[in-house]
Amino acid sequence: MPLSALFRIESVQPSPLSGSAPLILASTSRYRSQLLARLGCPFETVAPDVDETAGALEAPRALALRLAVAKAQAVAKTHTSGLVIGSDQVAHCDGIILGKPGSHENAVAQLRLMRGRTTYFDTALALVNAATGRVQSEIVSIVVVLRSLTDEQIEAYLRLEQPYDCAGSAKSEGLGIALMEKMSGDDPTALVGLPLIALTRMLREEGFDPLTQCVRRSPTGGSLDT
Repeated sequence: MPLSALFRIESVQPSPLSGSAPLILASTSRYRSQLLARLGCPFETVAPDVDETAGALEAPRALALRLAVAKAQAVAKTHTSGLVIGSDQVAHCDGIILGKPGSHENAVAQLRLMRGRTTYFDTALALVNAATGRVQSEIVSIVVVLRSLTDEQIEAYLRLEQPYDCAGSAKSEGLGIALMEKMSGDDPTALVGLPLIALTRMLREEGFDPLTQCVRRSPTGGSLDT
């Protein structure tokens, strides 16, 4: 499976924003919130009201992209301004979509399926300008190969980290990295759930640069207006 990102921009003219324009994360995922916080920009989180049921015969990449855009647009409709971030991830192995396991038993089944095999994590990102309706969207794919894990290793990992709210039943940012033989892709943050490289590019397209338009704390605790 090629790792080139599927990239699409709707509308043609960027809409510059002031540095005070809010960022809005259309998600209540703590993992996405933690990733977005890395940029050092203030943001709010809003739960999107979106039906995430897959369509009949809908491909994983198409599903992820549709849901990311739908989440961002649903939240954008409730705001008059701001940049709304939507994201969705679909993991699949041997043609089987891997959702959040939700239980120890399901997580064991997922890792048994994935061990020694290639799993694809397709993470879609959408950015909607609430004021103009402009949509940018992109898919970033990460390919992961798990080691040929024993049942004992699977049980030990799950008892320690309990990643039952993670698609694929592992946290690459934690001990889950020890399950992996290799991974490949353009942006490791996509595997956690929010591709920050793509996001910062989209933000700049809207005239918002996290490097220069966010208020940060200095190492001594003072405020840095940058």
